[in-house]
Amino acid sequence: MKRFEGKVVIVTGGASGQGEAACRLFAAEGASVVVADWNGEGAARLADEIGGVALRVDVSQEVDVIAMIRLAETRFGRLDVLFNNAGVGHSESARFKMASIVETPGEDWDNILAINLKGCAMGCKHAIPLMVRGGGGAIVNNASIMGIAGVPGADAYSAAKGGMISLTRVLAVEWIEKGVRVNCICPGPVATGMTAPMMETEEGRREVIGLSPAGRVATSEEVAKVAVFLASDDASFVNGVILPVDGGWAAR
Repeated sequence: MKRFEGKVVIVTGGASGQGEAACRLFAAEGASVVVADWNGEGAARLADEIGGVALRVDVSQEVDVIAMIRLAETRFGRLDVLFNNAGVGHSESARFKMASIVETPGEDWDNILAINLKGCAMGCKHAIPLMVRGGGGAIVNNASIMGIAGVPGADAYSAAKGGMISLTRVLAVEWIEKGVRVNCICPGPVATGMTAPMMETEEGRREVIGLSPAGRVATSEEVAKVAVFLASDDASFVNGVILPVDGGWAAR
C-alpha cells in the first residue's frame, strides 16, 4: 500500500520548486493533493497533471487560507498533511538581492514576514482543528538554514524563517496529545526560481555553491523527499524536529 493512500495533503507554494516536487511525490504515494499557490494558473496545470485540485491562495491573507482549508474539507472531508512551503526570498524591490537591515525598506519587512511567517502560522491555525477532528495529522514547515545560521544581508528573511522554527517547536509540544505532529525542514541552497537571480553571475554562483560543503545546490526533489518522509507514518514518533537539508552547512 502506498504511504498516503486515502490521505489528503495541502501544499502551499505548490506550483513550482520544492512545492511542485512535493505535490508530485505525495500524489505518486496515493494522496489527494490540494495545490495552493498565488500562481493560480500554474497550480491548476499541476493539479490537472497529478489528479489533484488547485486553488489560488495568498497565504498572507487569512481569508485565502481559510478557503484553502475549507476546500480540503468540502472536497475530501478531511486533512491529514499540511506542507507550509510558500515563501518569498529577499525584497521584491531589490530584485531578490540580499539587503542589510539598514537597506531593507519597512514594506519589504512587512511582505516577507507576512508571507513566510504569518502565512505559515495561519495555515497551522486553520489546519489543526480539521486534523484533530479527523484523528490527527502532520504539519511540515519549510524554513531555511538561514533561520539557524547568520548570513549577512539576509536580515528579514532570516528573521521570518527563525520565527517559523520557533513556531514549529511550540506547536509540536502543544498539539502532539491531539495527534498532530509538527516538524520543520531547513534547506540550504536549492536550485529553484528563487535562487536563480543569485546565481546569474559566476561570482554569485560560486558564493551560493560555496555555502555547502557538498559543493553543489540541492534539487527540489531532494528537499521534497525529506518533507514527505516527515509527513508520513514512517516518522510517526518524530515531532518538533528542526532538520537541516543543507549538504552539511550547519555542521561547520
